[in-house]
Amino acid sequence: MSVPSQVAVIGGGRMGAGIAQVFLLAGASVTVQEPRAEAARAAVARGLAIAESKGAAPGALDRLTLGPVPAEAELVVEAVPEDPKLKVEVLAEAERRAPGAVLASNTSSLSIGELAAVLERPGRLIGLHFFNPVPVQRLVEIVVTPETPAELLQRAKGWVGALGKTGIVVRDSPGFASSRLGVLLGLEAMRMVEEGVAAPEDIDTAMELGYRHPMGPIRLGDLVGLDVRLAIADYLRDRLGPRFEAPEILREKVAKGELGRKTGKGFYTWEEER
Repeated sequence: MSVPSQVAVIGGGRMGAGIAQVFLLAGASVTVQEPRAEAARAAVARGLAIAESKGAAPGALDRLTLGPVPAEAELVVEAVPEDPKLKVEVLAEAERRAPGAVLASNTSSLSIGELAAVLERPGRLIGLHFFNPVPVQRLVEIVVTPETPAELLQRAKGWVGALGKTGIVVRDSPGFASSRLGVLLGLEAMRMVEEGVAAPEDIDTAMELGYRHPMGPIRLGDLVGLDVRLAIADYLRDRLGPRFEAPEILREKVAKGELGRKTGKGFYTWEEER
């Protein structure tokens, strides 16, 4: 199966730009809806230039458009921040603009069923949780609800495969599979730093060399964004209980604006990698 010919991505930040890039490289025409349009275009262009330097066919940028979701979109992927109210607003608007489209949310933890509840056709919303950085990470969580038609699940599996990625199917539940496990590991690693058990670098090295993780949990938290990690942890605590309570060191860093890679400082210093 190939990807849809007309794809729209709502949100042109790091995740949205990455999602747009992989669909462009797979042959789709992509519209990105993002207020900072030029920044979004530049981010996608940088990613495509890197891909072309590694052998990807040129010309994908010619199929990129900046603007609102077009009526002819076959798939709309929402990639805005983890704010339920914002996600509901953009999904409802996308359904009005492209009534024939499949809608997908890139949420890493929020309930697909709850997001779909405001839609006229809730069964047309599916979770497609891409990982950061999207062009490199091979995993996509395909999140289904009791309303998801079997035919839509099969199409989603095909699209993920056409992107060169591996899809896993997860029932709609708080944190799905990856966030539920990954956040819990990350929070415990931060608690170890807080308690003076070991330095962030040594904790990460333990997981990378001892358990063959490609990246340690603290560095990964910096890459994802400590504010994002905290928001997900609080959501999971409210839904699943106190084992997801965030350590004070995480709350302090977020309060100080030390959010990780995107601000240049978190548990690590990222000045040369921003």
